[in-house]
Amino acid sequence: MAIRTWLDRFGRDVVTVEGSLKRDLGATRHFLATPSRPVFLPNLEGGPAVANLWSTRERVAGALGIQPNQFLPKLLEAQAHPQDTHLVERAEFLTQATSDVDLTAMPIPKLFPKDAGRYITAGVWVAERSGVRNLSFHRILVLDKTRGACRIVPRHLRHMYDEAMAAGEELKVAVCIGLDPWNLLAGGTSVEYGVDESRIASALTQSSLGKPVDTVRIRNGLTVPAEADYVLEGRLTKETHDEGPFVDAVRTYDRVRKEPILVVERVYRRKDAVFHIIVGGLDEHFMFMGMPREPVIYQAVSRAVPHVQAVRLTEGGCAWLHGIVSIRKQHQGDGKNAIMAAFGAHTSMKQVVIVDEDIDVFNDRDVEWAIATRFQADRGLVVLHEVRGSSIDPSARDGFTSKMGIDATRPLGSDPAMFDKATL
Repeated sequence: MAIRTWLDRFGRDVVTVEGSLKRDLGATRHFLATPSRPVFLPNLEGGPAVANLWSTRERVAGALGIQPNQFLPKLLEAQAHPQDTHLVERAEFLTQATSDVDLTAMPIPKLFPKDAGRYITAGVWVAERSGVRNLSFHRILVLDKTRGACRIVPRHLRHMYDEAMAAGEELKVAVCIGLDPWNLLAGGTSVEYGVDESRIASALTQSSLGKPVDTVRIRNGLTVPAEADYVLEGRLTKETHDEGPFVDAVRTYDRVRKEPILVVERVYRRKDAVFHIIVGGLDEHFMFMGMPREPVIYQAVSRAVPHVQAVRLTEGGCAWLHGIVSIRKQHQGDGKNAIMAAFGAHTSMKQVVIVDEDIDVFNDRDVEWAIATRFQADRGLVVLHEVRGSSIDPSARDGFTSKMGIDATRPLGSDPAMFDKATL
C-alpha cells in the first residue's frame, strides 16, 4: 500500500510535525524524540516524508495480520518455500515518471552533523544479472542532481557489480523507496546467492494475507515492487567516490571508503508520494537489519539442540551485536552448544545469552533475571578470542573481536523448585 494509506491506518499513533523543516538536520530531532512512533513531516523541504514508520514488531506483524510471536515461523516458512510474485501492467508510481532527474530537489535529509551529506537510507535495490535477481539495502550519498555514492557492502549486489565491471559493463539497478514491510524485510534477508528475495516477500504475504506481492516492469527492464512511492532507475558505473562518514546502526560514524557511483536516469513517484527515511541506530533500522537475521540463528541453533523457543537480536545491541535465544534444555551441554551455533550463524554477533523456554526473550528484565539467578561465570561463561566480528563494531581490531556467550539456563541435576519464579 501507499505510505499515506499506512499513515491513515496507524491514526493517532502517528506524530505529525506541521511546520516547515529544512532537509539539513531540521528533521532529526523529531525522529529521535519518538523513535517508536511514526513521524510524518508533511512540509519537509522537497516534499512530504516519514520516519520510524515500521519501528515496532507489533506494527510489522499487524500489517501482515499476524501476532508478533508468529513472525519467526512465518519468515522461516517463507525462506524455505519462496513463491512467485505477480507481474502487473500498471503501478501508481508509473504515472509520474521523468528523465529530468534532480536528486538535490528531493526530500532527502542530512541526519547528523558529521554525515558526509544528504543520504537516501530506506532504498531497497533491485538488480539482475545472468538470471539472478537480488533485493538489498544500500545507502546513497547524494553528490549532485543525478549521481550518488553508494555503500555497496561485500554481499550479493557487490558480486553482481564486480562481475559487470570485469565484463566491461555497467549494472542496471532500481532503488525503491516507500515499500511495504514485507518487501523491506526481503531486502534485509540474507540467503544464498541466486535466491530471489522478492519471492520470499511473496511467500510471506501469500501465507499471511492470501495474496502474492505485485511487481511491475520499469523502462530498463527490471521488475520492482508495484507498491513503491518512489523508484530511482539507474546504473552503477566503474567510477568511485568517497562515501562517508555516516551514522550507522551502532550510532557512531562509519568510516570513509571509495564506493561505486550510481547514475540515476529516471525517477518515478506516486502523485501523493511520501519519502521514507530510516534513521541509523533507531528502532526502524533495527527491524530490517536485525529481524531478518533471527531465522538464520534459529535454524542453526535448532540443529544443535532439540528445541528452540525464540530468538531476538536486541535493540540495546543494535539488533546486530547482541542476541538472546531461548531453548528447552535436555542435556547439560545444550546451553554451550547453542552459544557456538548462534555465533556460527551470525558472525557479527559478539554476545549471546541462552535462556530456558520459560524466559521471555523480548523482556530485558526477564532475561537479566535469568542471568542473575541461573548463571554462574565459572561454569556458564564462554569467551572466544580474536575471531571475525562486525565491521560496524568500533571496538573491533581490524575486523577481529572477542565474543562472550552466557549460558543462563537452569543447571540440570539440581532441584528445579530452586529456579522457578513464583507465580499466582
